[in-house]
Amino acid sequence: MSFSSTAAAKAAAPPPRGPQLDRPVPGLARWLFLGTLVGGFAYALLSVLGDTQSVGEQMGGAVIAFLVVALLIALGFEFVNGFHDTANAVATVIYTHAMPAPLAVFWSGLFNFLGVMFSSGAVAYSIITLLPVELILNVGSNAGFAMIFALLLAAVLWNVATWYVGLPNSSSHALIGSILGVGFANQIIAGGTSGTSGVDWSQAQKVLSALLVSPMIGFFGAILLLLAMRALLRNPALYRAPEGEAPPPTGIRALLIFTCTAVSFTHGSNDGQKGMGLIMLILIGCAPTAYALNRTLDDAQTPKLVAQAEAAAGAFAAHGGDVRLPLASARDQLASALKTKSAEGAEIQAALATVSRETARALRTAGTMAKLSPGTIQSVRTDMYLALDASKLALKAPNAKFTETEKTAITDYQHGLEGATRYIPMWVKVAVAIALGLGTMVGWKRIVVTVGERIGKSHLTYGMGAVAELVTAMTITLAERFGLPVSTTHILSSGVAGASVANGAGLQARTIRNMVLAWVMTLPATIALSGGLYWLFLTVARAIGTA
Repeated sequence: MSFSSTAAAKAAAPPPRGPQLDRPVPGLARWLFLGTLVGGFAYALLSVLGDTQSVGEQMGGAVIAFLVVALLIALGFEFVNGFHDTANAVATVIYTHAMPAPLAVFWSGLFNFLGVMFSSGAVAYSIITLLPVELILNVGSNAGFAMIFALLLAAVLWNVATWYVGLPNSSSHALIGSILGVGFANQIIAGGTSGTSGVDWSQAQKVLSALLVSPMIGFFGAILLLLAMRALLRNPALYRAPEGEAPPPTGIRALLIFTCTAVSFTHGSNDGQKGMGLIMLILIGCAPTAYALNRTLDDAQTPKLVAQAEAAAGAFAAHGGDVRLPLASARDQLASALKTKSAEGAEIQAALATVSRETARALRTAGTMAKLSPGTIQSVRTDMYLALDASKLALKAPNAKFTETEKTAITDYQHGLEGATRYIPMWVKVAVAIALGLGTMVGWKRIVVTVGERIGKSHLTYGMGAVAELVTAMTITLAERFGLPVSTTHILSSGVAGASVANGAGLQARTIRNMVLAWVMTLPATIALSGGLYWLFLTVARAIGTA
Protein backbone atom coordinates (compact mmCIF):
# COMPACT_ATOMS: atom_id res chain seq x y z
CA MET A 1 0.00 0.00 0.00
CA SER A 2 1.38 3.40 -0.93
CA PHE A 3 1.98 6.26 1.48
CA SER A 4 -0.86 8.26 -0.06
CA SER A 5 -3.38 5.42 0.32
CA THR A 6 -2.32 4.87 3.96
CA ALA A 7 -2.77 8.57 4.71
CA ALA A 8 -6.16 8.51 3.02
CA ALA A 9 -7.25 5.50 5.09
CA LYS A 10 -6.21 7.25 8.27
CA ALA A 11 -8.05 10.38 7.25
CA ALA A 12 -11.18 8.34 6.53
CA ALA A 13 -11.10 6.59 9.91
CA PRO A 14 -13.69 8.07 12.23
CA PRO A 15 -12.17 10.00 15.13
CA PRO A 16 -12.71 8.86 18.72
CA ARG A 17 -16.11 9.95 19.94
CA GLY A 18 -17.54 10.34 23.37
CA PRO A 19 -20.12 7.79 24.47
CA GLN A 20 -23.87 8.26 24.45
CA LEU A 21 -24.59 9.37 28.03
CA ASP A 22 -28.07 10.80 27.65
CA ARG A 23 -30.13 7.86 26.50
CA PRO A 24 -33.61 7.95 28.05
CA VAL A 25 -34.45 5.48 30.81
CA PRO A 26 -37.50 3.30 30.06
CA GLY A 27 -40.52 3.96 32.27
CA LEU A 28 -40.61 0.36 33.54
CA ALA A 29 -36.98 0.63 34.67
CA ARG A 30 -37.82 3.79 36.62
CA TRP A 31 -40.65 2.04 38.45
CA LEU A 32 -38.50 -1.01 39.20
CA PHE A 33 -35.78 1.27 40.55
CA LEU A 34 -38.20 3.18 42.78
CA GLY A 35 -39.87 -0.02 43.98
CA THR A 36 -36.53 -1.60 44.90
CA LEU A 37 -35.44 1.58 46.71
CA VAL A 38 -38.62 1.81 48.79
CA GLY A 39 -38.67 -1.95 49.33
CA GLY A 40 -35.09 -1.95 50.60
CA PHE A 41 -35.82 0.72 53.20
CA ALA A 42 -39.04 -1.00 54.26
CA TYR A 43 -37.09 -4.25 54.60
CA ALA A 44 -34.60 -2.52 56.90
CA LEU A 45 -37.35 -1.09 59.14
CA LEU A 46 -39.23 -4.38 59.30
CA SER A 47 -36.01 -6.18 60.22
CA VAL A 48 -35.42 -3.77 63.12
CA LEU A 49 -38.99 -4.19 64.37
CA GLY A 50 -38.71 -7.96 64.10
CA ASP A 51 -35.40 -8.08 65.96
CA THR A 52 -36.58 -5.84 68.79
CA GLN A 53 -39.87 -7.70 69.19
CA SER A 54 -38.08 -11.03 69.34
CA VAL A 55 -36.15 -9.87 72.43
CA GLY A 56 -39.06 -7.98 73.99
CA GLU A 57 -37.49 -4.54 73.53
CA GLN A 58 -39.88 -1.57 73.38
CA MET A 59 -38.86 1.63 71.61
CA GLY A 60 -40.59 4.93 72.32
CA GLY A 61 -42.00 7.13 69.59
CA ALA A 62 -39.10 9.59 69.74
CA VAL A 63 -36.55 6.76 69.44
CA ILE A 64 -38.40 5.26 66.47
CA ALA A 65 -38.50 8.68 64.77
CA PHE A 66 -34.76 9.12 65.33
CA LEU A 67 -34.10 5.61 64.04
CA VAL A 68 -36.06 6.22 60.83
CA VAL A 69 -34.31 9.52 60.11
CA ALA A 70 -30.87 8.17 61.00
CA LEU A 71 -31.32 5.09 58.81
CA LEU A 72 -32.49 7.30 55.94
CA ILE A 73 -29.36 9.44 56.22
CA ALA A 74 -27.02 6.44 56.63
CA LEU A 75 -28.47 4.62 53.64
CA GLY A 76 -28.55 7.96 51.80
CA PHE A 77 -24.80 8.24 52.39
CA GLU A 78 -24.29 4.86 50.73
CA PHE A 79 -26.65 5.84 47.89
CA VAL A 80 -24.63 9.02 47.23
CA ASN A 81 -21.46 6.97 47.58
CA GLY A 82 -22.77 4.75 44.79
CA PHE A 83 -23.18 7.43 42.14
CA HIS A 84 -20.22 9.48 43.38
CA ASP A 85 -17.53 6.80 43.67
CA THR A 86 -18.69 4.00 41.41
CA ALA A 87 -18.84 6.30 38.40
CA ASN A 88 -15.09 5.81 38.36
CA ALA A 89 -15.50 2.07 37.80
CA VAL A 90 -17.69 2.47 34.72
CA ALA A 91 -15.88 5.42 33.11
CA THR A 92 -13.30 3.27 31.36
CA VAL A 93 -15.71 0.74 29.85
CA ILE A 94 -18.04 3.53 28.73
CA TYR A 95 -15.32 5.66 27.12
CA THR A 96 -13.74 2.68 25.37
CA HIS A 97 -17.21 1.59 24.14
CA ALA A 98 -16.74 -1.81 25.78
CA MET A 99 -20.24 -1.48 27.26
CA PRO A 100 -23.05 0.99 26.60
CA ALA A 101 -23.63 3.36 29.51
CA PRO A 102 -26.99 1.94 30.75
CA LEU A 103 -25.67 -1.63 30.77
CA ALA A 104 -22.37 -0.57 32.38
CA VAL A 105 -24.01 1.17 35.34
CA PHE A 106 -26.43 -1.73 35.87
CA TRP A 107 -23.56 -4.23 35.72
CA SER A 108 -21.48 -2.16 38.13
CA GLY A 109 -24.43 -1.77 40.51
CA LEU A 110 -24.94 -5.54 40.56
CA PHE A 111 -21.32 -6.25 41.46
CA ASN A 112 -21.27 -3.48 44.03
CA PHE A 113 -24.22 -5.29 45.62
CA LEU A 114 -22.32 -8.58 45.61
CA GLY A 115 -19.19 -6.93 46.96
CA VAL A 116 -21.09 -5.64 49.98
CA MET A 117 -22.67 -9.04 50.61
CA PHE A 118 -19.30 -10.82 50.64
CA SER A 119 -17.44 -8.19 52.71
CA SER A 120 -15.78 -9.11 56.00
CA GLY A 121 -16.82 -6.19 58.22
CA ALA A 122 -13.23 -5.40 59.27
CA VAL A 123 -13.25 -1.98 57.59
CA ALA A 124 -16.51 -1.04 59.32
CA TYR A 125 -14.99 -1.29 62.77
CA SER A 126 -11.68 0.30 61.82
CA ILE A 127 -13.75 3.40 60.98
CA ILE A 128 -15.75 3.26 64.22
CA THR A 129 -12.64 3.04 66.39
CA LEU A 130 -11.71 6.57 65.26
CA LEU A 131 -14.54 7.91 67.43
CA PRO A 132 -14.08 9.11 71.02
CA VAL A 133 -14.28 6.31 73.59
CA GLU A 134 -17.16 7.67 75.65
CA LEU A 135 -19.31 8.29 72.56
CA ILE A 136 -18.91 4.67 71.48
CA LEU A 137 -19.67 3.40 74.97
CA ASN A 138 -22.67 5.73 75.35
CA VAL A 139 -23.91 5.89 71.79
CA GLY A 140 -27.51 5.93 73.02
CA SER A 141 -26.98 9.23 74.85
CA ASN A 142 -27.89 12.62 73.39
CA ALA A 143 -24.21 13.20 72.68
CA GLY A 144 -24.12 9.89 70.81
CA PHE A 145 -27.16 10.79 68.73
CA ALA A 146 -25.67 14.24 68.00
CA MET A 147 -22.46 12.50 66.88
CA ILE A 148 -24.30 10.24 64.44
CA PHE A 149 -26.34 13.02 62.85
CA ALA A 150 -23.37 15.40 62.63
CA LEU A 151 -20.95 13.04 60.91
CA LEU A 152 -23.56 11.62 58.54
CA LEU A 153 -24.89 15.00 57.43
CA ALA A 154 -21.42 16.47 56.99
CA ALA A 155 -20.26 13.56 54.81
CA VAL A 156 -23.42 13.58 52.67
CA LEU A 157 -23.39 17.36 52.16
CA TRP A 158 -19.75 17.39 51.06
CA ASN A 159 -20.27 14.43 48.73
CA VAL A 160 -23.25 16.08 47.05
CA ALA A 161 -21.40 19.40 46.72
CA THR A 162 -18.35 17.84 45.02
CA TRP A 163 -20.57 15.66 42.81
CA TYR A 164 -22.49 18.75 41.67
CA VAL A 165 -19.34 20.36 40.32
CA GLY A 166 -18.13 17.06 38.83
CA LEU A 167 -15.12 16.47 41.08
CA PRO A 168 -14.21 12.82 41.78
CA ASN A 169 -13.92 13.32 45.53
CA SER A 170 -13.72 10.40 47.96
CA SER A 171 -16.69 9.36 50.12
CA SER A 172 -14.23 7.60 52.44
CA HIS A 173 -12.22 10.78 52.80
CA ALA A 174 -15.39 12.77 53.58
CA LEU A 175 -16.60 10.28 56.19
CA ILE A 176 -13.23 10.08 57.94
CA GLY A 177 -13.00 13.88 58.03
CA SER A 178 -16.49 14.01 59.54
CA ILE A 179 -15.52 11.52 62.24
CA LEU A 180 -12.38 13.50 63.06
CA GLY A 181 -14.47 16.67 63.28
CA VAL A 182 -16.76 15.10 65.86
CA GLY A 183 -13.69 13.92 67.79
CA PHE A 184 -12.14 17.39 67.80
CA ALA A 185 -15.40 19.03 68.89
CA ASN A 186 -15.95 16.45 71.62
CA GLN A 187 -12.40 16.98 72.87
CA ILE A 188 -12.92 20.73 73.21
CA ILE A 189 -16.41 20.42 74.73
CA ALA A 190 -15.42 17.66 77.15
CA GLY A 191 -12.09 18.92 78.34
CA GLY A 192 -10.84 21.95 76.48
CA THR A 193 -7.99 21.86 74.00
CA SER A 194 -5.94 19.76 76.42
CA GLY A 195 -8.72 17.23 76.95
CA THR A 196 -8.26 13.58 76.07
CA SER A 197 -11.79 12.74 74.93
CA GLY A 198 -11.05 13.30 71.28
CA VAL A 199 -9.47 11.58 68.30
CA ASP A 200 -7.75 8.20 68.53
CA TRP A 201 -4.61 9.42 66.82
CA SER A 202 -2.94 6.03 66.54
CA GLN A 203 -5.91 4.70 64.58
CA ALA A 204 -6.28 7.99 62.68
CA GLN A 205 -2.64 7.80 61.58
CA LYS A 206 -3.18 4.28 60.28
CA VAL A 207 -6.33 5.25 58.36
CA LEU A 208 -4.95 8.53 56.97
CA SER A 209 -1.74 6.81 55.89
CA ALA A 210 -3.82 4.37 53.82
CA LEU A 211 -5.71 7.26 52.22
CA LEU A 212 -2.45 9.03 51.42
CA VAL A 213 -0.44 6.09 50.09
CA SER A 214 -3.16 4.36 48.03
CA PRO A 215 -3.42 7.09 45.31
CA MET A 216 0.37 6.97 44.93
CA ILE A 217 0.10 3.22 44.42
CA GLY A 218 -2.58 3.88 41.81
CA PHE A 219 -0.47 6.44 39.94
CA PHE A 220 2.89 4.70 39.91
CA GLY A 221 1.36 1.24 39.68
CA ALA A 222 -0.49 2.24 36.51
CA ILE A 223 2.68 3.66 34.98
CA LEU A 224 4.67 0.50 35.68
CA LEU A 225 1.90 -1.86 34.61
CA LEU A 226 1.27 -0.06 31.32
CA LEU A 227 5.00 -0.02 30.52
CA ALA A 228 5.20 -3.74 31.35
CA MET A 229 2.12 -4.40 29.23
CA ARG A 230 3.71 -2.61 26.27
CA ALA A 231 6.82 -4.76 26.63
CA LEU A 232 4.98 -8.08 26.94
CA LEU A 233 1.77 -7.62 24.95
CA ARG A 234 2.54 -6.32 21.48
CA ASN A 235 -1.04 -6.13 20.22
CA PRO A 236 -1.28 -2.61 18.73
CA ALA A 237 -5.04 -2.49 19.27
CA LEU A 238 -4.53 -2.31 23.03
CA TYR A 239 -2.82 1.05 22.74
CA ARG A 240 -5.17 2.75 20.30
CA ALA A 241 -8.12 4.94 21.11
CA PRO A 242 -11.54 3.60 20.02
CA GLU A 243 -12.54 4.34 16.46
CA GLY A 244 -15.95 5.95 16.25
CA GLU A 245 -18.46 4.07 18.39
CA ALA A 246 -17.24 0.59 17.48
CA PRO A 247 -16.67 -1.73 20.46
CA PRO A 248 -13.14 -3.06 21.01
CA PRO A 249 -12.03 -6.48 19.76
CA THR A 250 -13.55 -9.41 21.68
CA GLY A 251 -10.53 -10.25 23.85
CA ILE A 252 -9.87 -6.62 24.79
CA ARG A 253 -13.55 -6.07 25.47
CA ALA A 254 -13.60 -9.06 27.84
CA LEU A 255 -10.53 -7.67 29.65
CA LEU A 256 -12.18 -4.25 30.13
CA ILE A 257 -15.43 -5.76 31.38
CA PHE A 258 -13.45 -7.95 33.79
CA THR A 259 -11.54 -4.98 35.24
CA CYS A 260 -14.75 -2.94 35.57
CA THR A 261 -16.34 -5.88 37.39
CA ALA A 262 -13.33 -6.21 39.71
CA VAL A 263 -13.36 -2.51 40.64
CA SER A 264 -17.12 -2.57 41.24
CA PHE A 265 -16.92 -5.66 43.44
CA THR A 266 -13.96 -4.43 45.47
CA HIS A 267 -15.54 -0.98 45.83
CA GLY A 268 -18.63 -2.58 47.31
CA SER A 269 -16.58 -4.77 49.64
CA ASN A 270 -14.66 -1.77 51.03
CA ASP A 271 -16.95 1.26 50.83
CA GLY A 272 -20.12 -0.62 51.76
CA GLN A 273 -18.65 -1.42 55.15
CA LYS A 274 -18.52 2.24 56.13
CA GLY A 275 -22.28 2.47 56.00
CA MET A 276 -22.57 -0.81 57.90
CA GLY A 277 -20.47 0.52 60.76
CA LEU A 278 -22.57 3.68 61.02
CA ILE A 279 -25.83 1.73 60.96
CA MET A 280 -24.56 -0.53 63.76
CA LEU A 281 -23.86 2.57 65.88
CA ILE A 282 -27.42 3.75 65.22
CA LEU A 283 -28.88 0.37 66.12
CA ILE A 284 -26.84 0.01 69.31
CA GLY A 285 -28.00 3.45 70.41
CA CYS A 286 -31.67 2.90 69.60
CA ALA A 287 -32.10 -0.79 70.40
CA PRO A 288 -29.25 -1.97 72.65
CA THR A 289 -31.00 -5.14 73.80
CA ALA A 290 -31.24 -6.41 70.23
CA TYR A 291 -27.95 -5.12 68.79
CA ALA A 292 -25.38 -4.25 71.48
CA LEU A 293 -24.10 -7.85 71.45
CA ASN A 294 -24.12 -10.62 68.89
CA ARG A 295 -27.15 -12.57 70.08
CA THR A 296 -26.91 -14.82 67.03
CA LEU A 297 -23.61 -16.25 68.29
CA ASP A 298 -23.67 -20.03 68.38
CA ASP A 299 -24.61 -21.32 71.85
CA ALA A 300 -21.43 -23.38 72.01
CA GLN A 301 -19.36 -20.21 71.70
CA THR A 302 -20.55 -18.79 75.03
CA PRO A 303 -18.85 -21.41 77.28
CA LYS A 304 -15.75 -21.03 75.11
CA LEU A 305 -15.78 -17.25 75.66
CA VAL A 306 -16.24 -17.80 79.43
CA ALA A 307 -13.15 -20.02 79.47
CA GLN A 308 -11.18 -17.46 77.42
CA ALA A 309 -12.21 -14.65 79.79
CA GLU A 310 -11.12 -16.64 82.85
CA ALA A 311 -7.79 -17.60 81.26
CA ALA A 312 -7.09 -13.99 80.28
CA ALA A 313 -8.13 -12.77 83.75
CA GLY A 314 -5.54 -15.12 85.25
CA ALA A 315 -2.86 -13.74 82.92
CA PHE A 316 -3.73 -10.15 83.86
CA ALA A 317 -3.93 -10.92 87.57
CA ALA A 318 -0.44 -12.42 87.48
CA HIS A 319 0.89 -8.96 86.60
CA GLY A 320 -1.42 -7.01 88.88
CA GLY A 321 0.53 -7.75 92.04
CA ASP A 322 -1.51 -7.30 95.20
CA VAL A 323 -3.83 -4.69 93.65
CA ARG A 324 -7.53 -5.48 93.93
CA LEU A 325 -10.08 -3.14 92.38
CA PRO A 326 -13.88 -3.02 92.71
CA LEU A 327 -15.75 -3.25 89.39
CA ALA A 328 -16.67 0.45 89.13
CA SER A 329 -13.06 1.53 89.74
CA ALA A 330 -11.78 -1.05 87.27
CA ARG A 331 -14.07 0.28 84.55
CA ASP A 332 -12.93 3.84 85.25
CA GLN A 333 -9.29 2.76 85.05
CA LEU A 334 -9.77 1.11 81.65
CA ALA A 335 -11.82 4.00 80.24
CA SER A 336 -9.04 6.38 81.29
CA ALA A 337 -6.42 4.10 79.72
CA LEU A 338 -8.29 4.15 76.40
CA LYS A 339 -8.47 7.95 76.44
CA THR A 340 -4.77 8.38 77.17
CA LYS A 341 -3.72 5.37 75.03
CA SER A 342 -1.58 4.05 77.86
CA ALA A 343 -2.21 0.71 79.60
CA GLU A 344 0.83 0.19 81.80
CA GLY A 345 1.14 -0.60 85.50
CA ALA A 346 -0.28 -3.02 88.03
CA GLU A 347 -3.56 -1.13 88.41
CA ILE A 348 -4.41 -1.53 84.72
CA GLN A 349 -3.61 -5.25 84.87
CA ALA A 350 -5.77 -5.61 87.97
CA ALA A 351 -8.59 -3.67 86.27
CA LEU A 352 -8.43 -5.96 83.23
CA ALA A 353 -8.58 -8.99 85.50
CA THR A 354 -11.63 -7.62 87.36
CA VAL A 355 -13.56 -6.69 84.22
CA SER A 356 -12.72 -10.00 82.51
CA ARG A 357 -13.93 -12.00 85.51
CA GLU A 358 -17.16 -9.98 85.55
CA THR A 359 -17.70 -10.77 81.87
CA ALA A 360 -17.16 -14.48 82.55
CA ARG A 361 -19.57 -14.37 85.51
CA ALA A 362 -22.33 -12.62 83.54
CA LEU A 363 -22.05 -15.04 80.61
CA ARG A 364 -21.89 -18.09 82.86
CA THR A 365 -25.02 -16.96 84.69
CA ALA A 366 -26.94 -16.38 81.43
CA GLY A 367 -25.74 -19.59 79.79
CA THR A 368 -25.78 -18.14 76.27
CA MET A 369 -25.41 -14.70 74.73
CA ALA A 370 -29.05 -14.71 73.65
CA LYS A 371 -30.25 -15.21 77.25
CA LEU A 372 -28.51 -12.18 78.75
CA SER A 373 -31.12 -10.06 80.50
CA PRO A 374 -31.91 -6.61 79.00
CA GLY A 375 -30.62 -4.97 82.17
CA THR A 376 -27.15 -6.48 81.84
CA ILE A 377 -26.55 -6.27 78.09
CA GLN A 378 -25.27 -2.69 78.09
CA SER A 379 -22.89 -3.28 81.00
CA VAL A 380 -21.57 -6.51 79.45
CA ARG A 381 -20.97 -4.72 76.14
CA THR A 382 -19.14 -1.92 77.96
CA ASP A 383 -16.95 -4.44 79.80
CA MET A 384 -16.19 -6.32 76.59
CA TYR A 385 -15.30 -3.13 74.72
CA LEU A 386 -13.06 -1.90 77.54
CA ALA A 387 -11.31 -5.26 77.91
CA LEU A 388 -10.82 -5.69 74.15
CA ASP A 389 -9.19 -2.34 73.43
CA ALA A 390 -7.35 -1.97 76.75
CA SER A 391 -5.87 -5.46 76.43
CA LYS A 392 -4.51 -4.54 72.98
CA LEU A 393 -2.79 -1.54 74.52
CA ALA A 394 -1.47 -3.69 77.38
CA LEU A 395 0.11 -6.19 74.98
CA LYS A 396 1.84 -3.36 73.08
CA ALA A 397 3.07 -1.55 76.20
CA PRO A 398 6.88 -1.09 76.23
CA ASN A 399 7.20 -2.70 79.66
CA ALA A 400 4.82 -5.61 79.01
CA LYS A 401 6.26 -8.87 80.35
CA PHE A 402 3.66 -11.45 79.37
CA THR A 403 4.82 -14.98 78.69
CA GLU A 404 3.99 -16.60 75.36
CA THR A 405 1.28 -18.68 77.06
CA GLU A 406 -0.25 -15.54 78.56
CA LYS A 407 -0.10 -13.71 75.22
CA THR A 408 -1.91 -16.62 73.55
CA ALA A 409 -4.62 -16.60 76.23
CA ILE A 410 -5.14 -12.85 75.88
CA THR A 411 -5.18 -12.99 72.05
CA ASP A 412 -7.75 -15.80 72.07
CA TYR A 413 -9.88 -13.74 74.45
CA GLN A 414 -9.65 -10.75 72.10
CA HIS A 415 -10.85 -12.85 69.18
CA GLY A 416 -13.78 -14.06 71.26
CA LEU A 417 -14.69 -10.50 72.23
CA GLU A 418 -14.55 -9.37 68.61
CA GLY A 419 -16.97 -12.12 67.63
CA ALA A 420 -19.34 -11.02 70.39
CA THR A 421 -19.27 -7.27 69.72
CA ARG A 422 -18.12 -6.65 66.14
CA TYR A 423 -20.72 -8.23 63.90
CA ILE A 424 -22.99 -7.17 61.04
CA PRO A 425 -26.52 -8.66 60.78
CA MET A 426 -27.33 -9.99 57.33
CA TRP A 427 -30.21 -7.56 56.81
CA VAL A 428 -27.81 -4.62 57.35
CA LYS A 429 -25.59 -5.95 54.57
CA VAL A 430 -28.60 -6.37 52.28
CA ALA A 431 -29.93 -2.85 52.96
CA VAL A 432 -26.51 -1.24 52.39
CA ALA A 433 -25.96 -3.36 49.28
CA ILE A 434 -29.28 -2.18 47.82
CA ALA A 435 -28.53 1.48 48.59
CA LEU A 436 -25.01 1.32 47.12
CA GLY A 437 -26.07 -0.72 44.11
CA LEU A 438 -29.00 1.54 43.24
CA GLY A 439 -26.91 4.66 43.82
CA THR A 440 -24.53 3.38 41.16
CA MET A 441 -27.33 3.59 38.60
CA VAL A 442 -28.08 7.33 38.93
CA GLY A 443 -26.12 10.56 38.91
CA TRP A 444 -22.97 8.98 37.51
CA LYS A 445 -22.61 11.14 34.41
CA ARG A 446 -20.76 14.13 35.95
CA ILE A 447 -17.95 12.02 37.40
CA VAL A 448 -17.75 9.76 34.33
CA VAL A 449 -17.16 12.77 32.09
CA THR A 450 -14.39 14.05 34.37
CA VAL A 451 -12.58 10.70 34.45
CA GLY A 452 -13.13 9.94 30.76
CA GLU A 453 -12.37 13.32 29.22
CA ARG A 454 -10.71 15.72 31.64
CA ILE A 455 -7.72 13.90 33.21
CA GLY A 456 -5.57 12.96 30.23
CA LYS A 457 -5.08 15.16 27.18
CA SER A 458 -6.08 12.39 24.77
CA HIS A 459 -8.88 9.86 24.60
CA LEU A 460 -8.57 6.76 26.81
CA THR A 461 -7.03 3.80 25.03
CA TYR A 462 -8.08 0.25 25.86
CA GLY A 463 -4.80 -0.46 27.63
CA MET A 464 -5.02 2.71 29.72
CA GLY A 465 -8.51 1.85 30.92
CA ALA A 466 -7.63 -1.75 31.76
CA VAL A 467 -4.44 -0.82 33.62
CA ALA A 468 -6.10 1.89 35.72
CA GLU A 469 -8.89 -0.42 36.81
CA LEU A 470 -6.67 -3.44 37.41
CA VAL A 471 -4.36 -1.46 39.72
CA THR A 472 -7.41 -0.05 41.52
CA ALA A 473 -8.97 -3.47 42.12
CA MET A 474 -5.70 -4.93 43.42
CA THR A 475 -5.09 -1.98 45.76
CA ILE A 476 -8.59 -2.14 47.25
CA THR A 477 -8.32 -5.90 47.70
CA LEU A 478 -5.08 -5.46 49.63
CA ALA A 479 -6.65 -2.75 51.79
CA GLU A 480 -9.63 -4.99 52.56
CA ARG A 481 -7.22 -7.70 53.67
CA PHE A 482 -5.80 -5.37 56.34
CA GLY A 483 -9.12 -3.75 57.25
CA LEU A 484 -8.12 -0.33 55.88
CA PRO A 485 -10.60 2.13 54.35
CA VAL A 486 -9.34 3.51 51.03
CA SER A 487 -10.80 5.69 48.30
CA THR A 488 -11.81 4.06 45.03
CA THR A 489 -12.11 7.56 43.54
CA HIS A 490 -8.59 8.64 44.38
CA ILE A 491 -6.97 5.34 43.39
CA LEU A 492 -8.70 5.07 40.02
CA SER A 493 -8.33 8.75 39.14
CA SER A 494 -4.64 8.48 39.99
CA GLY A 495 -4.46 5.29 37.92
CA VAL A 496 -5.96 7.06 34.90
CA ALA A 497 -3.47 9.91 35.38
CA GLY A 498 -0.57 7.44 35.66
CA ALA A 499 -1.68 5.56 32.57
CA SER A 500 -1.96 8.86 30.67
CA VAL A 501 1.60 9.76 31.64
CA ALA A 502 2.92 6.32 30.67
CA ASN A 503 1.09 6.58 27.35
CA GLY A 504 2.71 9.94 26.63
CA ALA A 505 -0.67 11.65 26.60
CA GLY A 506 0.03 14.21 29.30
CA LEU A 507 -2.41 15.55 31.87
CA GLN A 508 -4.92 18.37 31.91
CA ALA A 509 -3.51 20.72 34.52
CA ARG A 510 -6.85 22.30 35.45
CA THR A 511 -8.54 18.99 36.28
CA ILE A 512 -5.55 17.66 38.21
CA ARG A 513 -5.36 20.92 40.15
CA ASN A 514 -9.06 20.74 41.02
CA MET A 515 -8.78 17.08 42.06
CA VAL A 516 -5.82 17.82 44.31
CA LEU A 517 -7.67 20.81 45.74
CA ALA A 518 -10.71 18.64 46.49
CA TRP A 519 -8.44 16.04 48.13
CA VAL A 520 -6.70 18.68 50.25
CA MET A 521 -9.90 20.54 51.15
CA THR A 522 -12.03 17.52 52.06
CA LEU A 523 -10.52 16.92 55.49
CA PRO A 524 -10.61 20.51 56.81
CA ALA A 525 -14.04 21.14 55.25
CA THR A 526 -15.69 18.04 56.68
CA ILE A 527 -13.90 18.43 60.03
CA ALA A 528 -15.25 21.97 60.37
CA LEU A 529 -18.71 21.02 59.12
CA SER A 530 -19.20 17.96 61.32
CA GLY A 531 -17.64 19.63 64.36
CA GLY A 532 -19.93 22.61 63.96
CA LEU A 533 -22.99 20.41 63.51
CA TYR A 534 -22.07 18.35 66.58
CA TRP A 535 -21.79 21.50 68.70
CA LEU A 536 -25.08 22.82 67.27
CA PHE A 537 -27.01 19.60 67.97
CA LEU A 538 -25.66 19.40 71.52
CA THR A 539 -26.54 23.06 72.13
CA VAL A 540 -30.10 22.52 70.88
CA ALA A 541 -30.49 19.41 73.04
CA ARG A 542 -29.35 21.32 76.12
CA ALA A 543 -31.59 24.28 75.32
CA ILE A 544 -34.68 22.09 75.26
CA GLY A 545 -33.56 20.29 78.41
CA THR A 546 -32.78 16.84 77.00
CA ALA A 547 -28.99 16.80 77.22
